[in-house]
Amino acid sequence: MVRGCTRGACRRFIDRHQSALNFGLLVVAYILYLIVGAGIFSAIELPYEDALRQKLKADLRDFLRNNSCVSDARLEELLARALEASNYGVSILGNDTQRSWDFVSSLFFTSTVLTTTGYGHTVPLSDGGKAFCIFYSLLGIPVTLFFLSAAVQWIMSVVTRRPLSYFHRRWAMSKAHLGVIHAAFLAFITTLIFVIIPAWIFVALEEDWNFLEALYFCFISLTTIGLGDYVPGETPSKDVNPHPHLYRLAITVYLLLGLVCVLVVLETCWELPQMKRLRHRFYEENLRELDSETTNIIDRDQLSDQLADTADHVIDHPATISSVSEQAASIRQNGKSAPYTLASGSALNGKPR
Repeated sequence: MVRGCTRGACRRFIDRHQSALNFGLLVVAYILYLIVGAGIFSAIELPYEDALRQKLKADLRDFLRNNSCVSDARLEELLARALEASNYGVSILGNDTQRSWDFVSSLFFTSTVLTTTGYGHTVPLSDGGKAFCIFYSLLGIPVTLFFLSAAVQWIMSVVTRRPLSYFHRRWAMSKAHLGVIHAAFLAFITTLIFVIIPAWIFVALEEDWNFLEALYFCFISLTTIGLGDYVPGETPSKDVNPHPHLYRLAITVYLLLGLVCVLVVLETCWELPQMKRLRHRFYEENLRELDSETTNIIDRDQLSDQLADTADHVIDHPATISSVSEQAASIRQNGKSAPYTLASGSALNGKPR
């Protein structure tokens, strides 16, 4: 009997704190995901780092052996200054005509700052530039987020909500199933236009990039990770790319458009009914515990969807109007969203067709 009471108490505790327990499991799973990722990256990259370190040391020894007039200390000092300048976008490798702070390059920099991509290949050199970057970003990042949100919602109404409503009425399919199909199609088109095709273009325009590196750059950029290890236009070839400024401007436009489209895909997936039910597991005990205002909004939306679903049928079959009216009145009176059932195919209003 004690065991039965204990089981009952545990069951009630789990039911009462289901969302908190689910959230705790989510936190644990995410921490494990971070740990596993760190372990895999360390296992893959650490041997390459050690091999590169040994190769650099061997090259340094060979250089000093072949150039005995150069001291070890002076060479390390020169290399340290060269690396520091490289971190600020200034290189000594013969491309002194390349400028990091002309207008087009500065426009590219502002776009990466305000979208929080932040490649890190170009940074302010002066104290005044660093101070201005703080205040510029402090205002610009919220404005950019607002702009992206407004653009995404406007595009969503055109490419997501209207098509889903149309095909939902046209084909009488579940919005949940239509949403999954539409999200998959939208993700495929976005990947093709803003990842696969641009990757091939970068392979043609960047001499040292292969397809994997170009694909890697597109993904890292459009997800705003922005590691900065690959930046197009840093070492342009005059033969392949005779207009470096136009090339950099095109990249800026590509990054902004691609970011908006990626956000549209993410927002489309986020609004799927399956995702909404999954989110409720982590911060709602039960959907019925929503406040009364939210519940009324949900009921009105369900009623509107059901009435819209039957509109086309009513227009084509006027004899069903009385049946529709009766069911709609019943839905409003009971406060429930019972599904509308069409009249039998063999009889309408009690009469054989």
